Amino acid sequence: MTNISKPVALPARPFFSSGPCAKPPGWDASKLKTDSLGRSHRAKIGKSRLQLAIDLTRAVLQVPDTHRIGIVAGSDTGAVEMAMWSMLGARPVTMLAWESFGEGWVTDAVKQLKLDAIVVKAPYGALPDLSTVDPEHDVVFTWNGTTSGVRVPNGDWIADDRTGLTFADATSAVFAYDMPWDKLDVTTFSWQKVLGGEGAHGILILGPRAVERLESYTPAWPLPKIFRMTKGGKLIEGIFKGETINTPSMLAVEDVIFALEWAQSLGGLNGLMARSNANAAALDKILADRDWLGHLAVDPATRSRTSVCLTVEGADEDFIKKFSALLDAEGAAYDIAGYRDAPPGLRIWCGATVDTADIVALGPWLDWAYAQMKAA
Repeated sequence: MTNISKPVALPARPFFSSGPCAKPPGWDASKLKTDSLGRSHRAKIGKSRLQLAIDLTRAVLQVPDTHRIGIVAGSDTGAVEMAMWSMLGARPVTMLAWESFGEGWVTDAVKQLKLDAIVVKAPYGALPDLSTVDPEHDVVFTWNGTTSGVRVPNGDWIADDRTGLTFADATSAVFAYDMPWDKLDVTTFSWQKVLGGEGAHGILILGPRAVERLESYTPAWPLPKIFRMTKGGKLIEGIFKGETINTPSMLAVEDVIFALEWAQSLGGLNGLMARSNANAAALDKILADRDWLGHLAVDPATRSRTSVCLTVEGADEDFIKKFSALLDAEGAAYDIAGYRDAPPGLRIWCGATVDTADIVALGPWLDWAYAQMKAA
């Protein structure tokens, strides 16, 4: 392997970051509509564009009319914490964690909200025993672990007759999987993952049971203004009609409208899922041909099709840092080092905005970089 020549063909778009992710193919800033820029987000034009972003989200994700969709501050983190601070504490809670962000929600629940939570964990690469979740408990979990490449296989483990609420951090899952909305009471994500949108804005999707909780329960702790979703015991409906709590970036809104319209041009959710599946399959083939590369996720049934995390034979943190720097310098792959809290390895984004041809072109460059490192 030490005699491998540097490949000639580069990926056309070597953007494999797991967030912010690659822009949609054909994206260009000049294609964004700008009439709403420099205008108040509370003006008619601003509210109409925010509402359009919500409507397109509903259409592409096939979110039922029973669920409300709101644009909130602070990316996915803001949406998750807004929901946790507003609704947890009404009944027992189970926290599931198998990667960095799930661990963060455990910290929020146990150390910040000081809840007597049941915490069920699994190491990187594995999934906790979902059968242990009590349907009378609220449960908080990540649908797709961005930093471990492990996802829940489906929603079958969530009871139809549950009395607790499900809180799904689905930021690297939505638009890549067919989400079971009847199983999800609270769902959060950001624009910067599968859509390739910009950061700082979160999406909060509430089912009817979550709204009932908000209107019937007042938490024991104070709520910052940016988290408040009720007034006088009633849901503030404007949040879910484009009247955001804080000032949004209308440029980011126009950017996500572009991405959602691109998604519709592919046939909507099915088109997005097909692209993600093709990318993940192409990366699987690369791994199958190389014994020094492997999946961090042990079980194929729970393996992510978006944030695919890889093991590299003999690699430590310094190895991965230099390996990824070699590819960055060549313009062959940007931002593919694994997450800082994860075991040393690579992370290749395979979401819908990545072109399969670029995944295929990446394979020879991985060989070259590995050979360079082994020869050093």
